[in-house]
Amino acid sequence: MGGTEKSLVQIGSLKVTYPTSGGARFAAVDDVSIDVHGGEVVGILGESGCGKSTLANAILQLLPAHARQESGNILLREHDLSEASESELRAVRGREIALIPQDPALSLNPVMNVGSQIAEVLRAHLPLPAKQRRARVIDLLIEVGLDRPEDIYSAYPHQLSGGQCQRIVISQAIACRPALVIADEPTSKLDAPLQAEIVALLSQIRKNHGTAILLITHDPALLAGFADRIAVMYAGRIVESGLTVDIFRQPLHPYTQALVRLAKSAIGMPSRKSFPAIEGESPDPTAFPAGCRFEPRCPDRMEMCTQRYPQVFLPEPSRPVSCFKYGE
Repeated sequence: MGGTEKSLVQIGSLKVTYPTSGGARFAAVDDVSIDVHGGEVVGILGESGCGKSTLANAILQLLPAHARQESGNILLREHDLSEASESELRAVRGREIALIPQDPALSLNPVMNVGSQIAEVLRAHLPLPAKQRRARVIDLLIEVGLDRPEDIYSAYPHQLSGGQCQRIVISQAIACRPALVIADEPTSKLDAPLQAEIVALLSQIRKNHGTAILLITHDPALLAGFADRIAVMYAGRIVESGLTVDIFRQPLHPYTQALVRLAKSAIGMPSRKSFPAIEGESPDPTAFPAGCRFEPRCPDRMEMCTQRYPQVFLPEPSRPVSCFKYGE
């Protein structure tokens, strides 16, 4: 996945596992390769539980203690983060790569005003005097579209709306002008109008600062008109990737086809909470089938789909897809 220019972040053959109650381990991220170039938006698209958030945490080396990176590498400008020391990682997190978390209510400190929480990010990476640091935070609050920035600075998270809190964690993420922002389902807690506002804000940040964005979502509609490329993830693996316009014009994998079809049918629905679903359930990650992991839900399944996992085929240039419809 990617072009010919040099990658900002390059993930190669990444495998991350978790333990089961029986002592074995299962792969939440399995042989995933993705690259992100400077200034571009890459979407990671897939249902809940497919491994998207594990991928995000692996990039920042913030996996829980029971998780294990079994193989692969995560290169930031050719420096492997999986081999970096904790002090090196602290210098990267927030400064080079920042995370917009899925739920601001869980990430913001309830007993600390939000201005001080943004200032803490600056304090960790930039040697600014306190007065300049406060002024910088006020500028950030204005940049993310918050009115009355002086009042917002002194407010506590419980005094703000969900949309305001989302803008606070975005201001934390962009405080040090990182090269890459990972946005993990940044609109999942918001209604449709606020979702559009947040995507527009991220687009403006990219335009103003050349920030690359890795946008993790279950909603294809968020990526249309925003992402340059999309990688579709199912049961821990990338099943298809390509330019966003190509993914929407002609999705190749049956799973991608279902996602795009449902996204188009959801347009005009009064509430995104009523977003339709694909029939069937994602496979149990502790007991993946021997063949294609989408096979039990696939309308195009064939006998060989039950026997082995499909390799990567290239039915179109720069359109890798793992599906036996395109080769054996």
